[in-house]
Amino acid sequence: MSARICVIDTDPGTDDALALWLALASPELDVRLVTVAGGNAGLDRTLPNARAIVGLSGRAVPVVAGADRPLLGAFTAEPRVHGADGIGGVALPEGAPAAPGIAADSIRAVLRAEERVTLIGIGPATNLALALASEPALAARVEEIVLMTGAWAEGNITPSAEFNAWSDPESLAVLLGCGRPVTLATLELTAQALVTPARLATLEAAGGGACLAAALAILQSVPASRRFGFRGFPLHDPCAVAWLLAPQIFATRRVHAAVETHGTARGRTVIDRWERSGQPSNALLLDALDADAFFSLLGDRLVELP
Repeated sequence: MSARICVIDTDPGTDDALALWLALASPELDVRLVTVAGGNAGLDRTLPNARAIVGLSGRAVPVVAGADRPLLGAFTAEPRVHGADGIGGVALPEGAPAAPGIAADSIRAVLRAEERVTLIGIGPATNLALALASEPALAARVEEIVLMTGAWAEGNITPSAEFNAWSDPESLAVLLGCGRPVTLATLELTAQALVTPARLATLEAAGGGACLAAALAILQSVPASRRFGFRGFPLHDPCAVAWLLAPQIFATRRVHAAVETHGTARGRTVIDRWERSGQPSNALLLDALDADAFFSLLGDRLVELP
């Protein structure tokens, strides 16, 4: 089978770095474009981070700057997990300069050129929403939208909202309503991809080159989570990429998903897992993960990078 053409929209971000390297190491994915938003850190940090991550992989993929703030409201970073620079203070060699243009235009250009494109969103959804909302006919060329976003139970930035969804819920609403297949990796799924000392040790024993060494340094910078009894921390964004590489390690269910855009519950994703709302399904929820298979896949692929 031919590789799946995809665009990755990101806000690196410690877990974004691992997700990008996983995608760039995988022959199943033909990554045509990486677009960048402000999210885990400001765009002044996430853009050079993305350039450095792609550059270290040795892959010649254009990196394009996008939105530095959500469609509405103010920008807020998340330095508690990712550090002020977004990647835990890990120094990476500077990557190639950003490609000219802006993210939404570049996404539309890929969609015009190709009939089947997968959009992978692992940050606030602003760039993807701007691209589709400004030329809705191009949605017909989207094969699938895979998002690390949302939660059907607790949030991680407010009691009810996950960070990416909370950062730009209006943009997430655009994607959920665009009529194309949407797949969701929520906090409940990514909690199953728990980075523990034992899993770090296994990755370290794999050998590999500069990318795996940088990945380990980034992972070692992330604090253990109180939510998980300080046993480790969840590796969110690579789950979205892994779905496209190894769907057999996931359990799924069809759901109706919506997002709150007002009030104290802003950013909360309302995910109907039991068909209580009477609304037709508009998303595929990644419900369970074989964590050992996931980390085996991650290690096997990262060791192939320079």
